[in-house]
Amino acid sequence: MSTASVRDRAKERAGAITVLLTIVGYGAVGGVFLVPEFQALFPTLSRGTVDLLAHAIAAVNTVTVVALSLGWYWIRNDEVKKHAAAMTTSFALILLFLGMYLPKVAGGGTKEFVLDSAYSWVPLWDWVYPAYLIMLAIHIVLSVVSVPVVLYAIVLGLTHTERELRTETPHRRVGRIAASAWILSLVLGVFTYLLLNHLYDSTFAAAEAATVLLPVVPGF
Repeated sequence: MSTASVRDRAKERAGAITVLLTIVGYGAVGGVFLVPEFQALFPTLSRGTVDLLAHAIAAVNTVTVVALSLGWYWIRNDEVKKHAAAMTTSFALILLFLGMYLPKVAGGGTKEFVLDSAYSWVPLWDWVYPAYLIMLAIHIVLSVVSVPVVLYAIVLGLTHTERELRTETPHRRVGRIAASAWILSLVLGVFTYLLLNHLYDSTFAAAEAATVLLPVVPGF
């Protein structure tokens, strides 16, 4: 089967491909929290390795924010090839994120925020923890709901020509929504990472107890 034929088939089934990839993504992330058999597929990690992965994940997400912002800037200046490269890079970085996040949670564990700090200059106001939870909640919700939108924008971008994207698909509108949700989610994720791992203290739960902490962990 020729490359053109494969692309044409994918173009006709962009919605179905998006649904399939969304299910796979949700299943993989849900599995590391909820399915012991899936967790068992990953090796047991030390606390040091978990911390190292948390730092690497934050670095990858920060670079992704930069790539997405550049992609947004370039498309607004009609630099389509640069935009496509930036968005493809962003998607590759998200796959890299998943490649670190899944084994970190399944084989390592998670952290929970503690309103205490080793630094005297860090405020311990009562509203800090609720604020952290609100940012974390927004980060998680945006991470979940943006998956199909982001995937749809990417699938459209990979299967259609520039002219088709402009005239025959909702790529521009979907891409704007996807990029906005994606960037805000990542920024909040990096910020909660800084609070949890650098400014404030935390408690650590090994992977066996990770499901209990699902509502209150930022994925770092």
